[in-house]
Amino acid sequence: MSSVIASTASRRLAQRGDLHTHHGRLLRTRWVLAMTFVVSFFIPSFSWAGGTISGTVTYVGIPSLPKKTPITLDNEVCGNIAVGEDLVLSKKGGIKNAVIFIQGSVPSAKPFPKEQSFSIDQKKCRFEPHVKIVPAGKDLLVTNSDGILHNFHTNGLTNPSLNKAQPKSLPQMIVKFLRPEIFSVVCDVHSWMKAWIVVAAHPYYTITDDEGKFQLTDVPAGDYTLRLWHETLGEREKRVLVSEGESTKLEFKLHQED
Repeated sequence: MSSVIASTASRRLAQRGDLHTHHGRLLRTRWVLAMTFVVSFFIPSFSWAGGTISGTVTYVGIPSLPKKTPITLDNEVCGNIAVGEDLVLSKKGGIKNAVIFIQGSVPSAKPFPKEQSFSIDQKKCRFEPHVKIVPAGKDLLVTNSDGILHNFHTNGLTNPSLNKAQPKSLPQMIVKFLRPEIFSVVCDVHSWMKAWIVVAAHPYYTITDDEGKFQLTDVPAGDYTLRLWHETLGEREKRVLVSEGESTKLEFKLHQED
């Protein structure tokens, strides 16, 4: 009889211990959840959400017609006529391929996306795209999709010039530029082939689209010089004040004789 009583008492004590243990776990869980709420409420998460700079670049006046160059080499790949890309306009005069960027350093700038890759192709004896942004120090993948001999010849001032042959047997190669600048790249085999490389110092570089529109996002609040570069229309700049959470709009109007 005494052994039965002792066994029952032991089971009740064990059950109480389990209850205390379970209660302790619930208290700890609630404490962790409460502290998580306090931390998330009082300590803001870090982000690069800033202001936005957007606008348009348009051409004023009557533009000259695009240059057309007869092709006499590798016609089966290159075609018969090369149309110049030095001034590409929309029906409303929007200027494509103008480079817009913040001049100088940008305090608290967001980083470049880690997984983003950068490439330029030689396709139908044209560089695609015509203007390419690549961050300083990042790999640029150069592709030859034509299966004929090309060469990749850069004309940088602060970056050493490159002149690399790219035959059919070398469909891809990687190049790298360390110093921010804008320079041309040509193919010496096909004289009409030309593009521009924009080596970016920070992420706040962009290129106007087919309608001449541009946008820079997550720009830290501050006073900046916004610079415009175009291969035939030259360079311009505007002062711009960026406020947190607000959008600033600008307009550039360019003319061939400016």
